[in-house]
Amino acid sequence: MLAGKLLPKKHKMVVAWIAIHEDELMADWNLAVDGKKLFPIRGLDQ
Repeated sequence: MLAGKLLPKKHKMVVAWIAIHEDELMADWNLAVDGKKLFPIRGLDQ
């Protein structure tokens, strides 16, 4: 996080979501660097 804070329970959920979707996040990062369209990644509420 760059600024602000989350409640500890919410923070743990976000960290877990990042771990689960690490490959998808890295793939989207590489697409973004190349200026290409990103693939949607399912959120915690889905």
